[in-house]
Formats: sequence, structure tokens, C-alpha cells
Amino acid sequence: MEKENIRSVSEFNNELKLKGFNAFQIEADGSATKVYSRKDFYKICLTTGKSKIHYADRTFEQEGTILFFGNPHIPYSWETISSTYVGYTILFSEEFFQKSERSESLLQSSFFKIGGTPVLKITEEQREFLNTIFQKMIAEQKSDYQFKDELIRNYISLIVHESLKLEPAEDYEQGKNAASRLTSVFLELLERQFPIETIETPLKLKTAQHFAQYLNVHVNYLNRAIKEVTGKPTTAHITERIVSEAKALLQHTDWNISEIAFALGFESPTYFNNFFKKNTGTNPKKVRLESV
Repeated sequence: MEKENIRSVSEFNNELKLKGFNAFQIEADGSATKVYSRKDFYKICLTTGKSKIHYADRTFEQEGTILFFGNPHIPYSWETISSTYVGYTILFSEEFFQKSERSESLLQSSFFKIGGTPVLKITEEQREFLNTIFQKMIAEQKSDYQFKDELIRNYISLIVHESLKLEPAEDYEQGKNAASRLTSVFLELLERQFPIETIETPLKLKTAQHFAQYLNVHVNYLNRAIKEVTGKPTTAHITERIVSEAKALLQHTDWNISEIAFALGFESPTYFNNFFKKNTGTNPKKVRLESV
């Protein structure tokens, strides 16, 4: 029976991408938290132990039982400090969850925002109740019930609603170097937009103002922080990454130039051609021909 809990990394990832959801007990599948793509999946963890969570520009040091909410668009890392660490984890895609009504408003709650509170302290009574919900999701995903996806979405909504009624945790440490932490967040957010895999999902964050709005900071503060840490303006980082992706798409896809322009967030092929020539000294068509 124990062999049923042992799954390869590729098997786990394929299962997760196919279904858009996975729930597991940390003791039984602890390694799984290290192999899924945060670029694609939201995460909710109910854990008991001692840990330190670095979330965007803040650090939460916790002991006891906590509920953690991870947003795939916000970088975070997790240090397990205690020798024993138990609990449950669920991973789900935005596409999976948003098939339910009012789901979008739940994903916009303070738990999933960069300036919100991703960590909640949980009492023993609350832990027992939440344990039951996680256990139900683990059991349900293995069942043959026709509407199990909708039932699982309801369980996720229940967890978020119950959490909204709890007092948020406030014991976090501000990063010692705010500029460095903000720069790290920006660079990871920039990188997580790539590679662009479909024409239907064009680049969303493509200007300094876009990133500033997403990070809930003034664009001048963002620009100062990034220039201070990297020596280059925010727009330089964005431009370099878009140019790099444009070259890759021209060389390794069969998309036409108009499709590539749209995928990279340009309003027209003319704007894209002008941008590309200004920053590379050549035009997209020439790069495409050279790759043939």
C-alpha cells in the first residue's frame, strides 16, 4: 500500500496540469511541494511546526499551526525550522477555481495580494475543522463522483470564507533592505511572464507603470529602487526581456510576426517592428529568415 504514495516528479506535474487541482497530506507527499510550478498554481497550506516564510518583501516567522495562501504571481520561499512538520496542501489553477461563481472576488481577497496577509494563526479548534475540509478534498479527488470538481471548488471557497472571519497575523519583519527586496520581487515577476506559450494569453505587465500598479507602489519609488540595486532603469530590464522573448519566438515558433506582436502586448505589428529595430538594429523579418 505504501507504494501508492510514491510518485515521480513528472507524474505529479502531469496530473496537476491535467486536472488543475491536487490535494495531499504533507507527511505522505512532502517532496511534492518542491516540484510544482508556482507560475501556474495557487497554494493553500495548513501546517503545524516552526517555519520562516519569505513572501515578497516581508518575512513571517511562525510556530504552531498556520494557514498559508500562496499566489503564483508573487514570489515566496519557505524555510522549515522544526524537525517535524505536518499538515495538508492544496494546489489549484486559476482556471480550475474560476469555473465557480464569485470565485474571482475570493482570489482578490487580502490573502492573495502582495500587500495583504498570506499567513493566519490557527487555534486547535480551527485546525480540527480545517483538517476535515482538507481530508474531504483529498478523498474527493480520488472518487468517481460526477460533480467532484464543483464540490472541491466549494471546499476551497469554504476555507477562504472561514479565513476571512479570522484575525490576520501581524507579526512580520520588514526586509532590512527594502530596495533589494522590491527589486527581487520585480525581477521574478518579470521572469514569470515567460516563456509565452500561447497567442491567446498576451503579455500583461509590460511597462514600469504596470508593475508599480501590480506591486502597489509608486512608479517613481519602483524606478529608484531598481536603479539603485541593479544600476539599470526598470524599462531597460523590461525591454531586454521582451527583446529576448521576441527573438526566441521568431526563431523557434511558426507564429507569424503579427501573432508574435500581439503575444508580446503590442497593439500592432508596426509598433512591434519599430520597437524591435530600435533595440536590436535589425527587423523581425530578417531574424525569422536567418533562423530558417
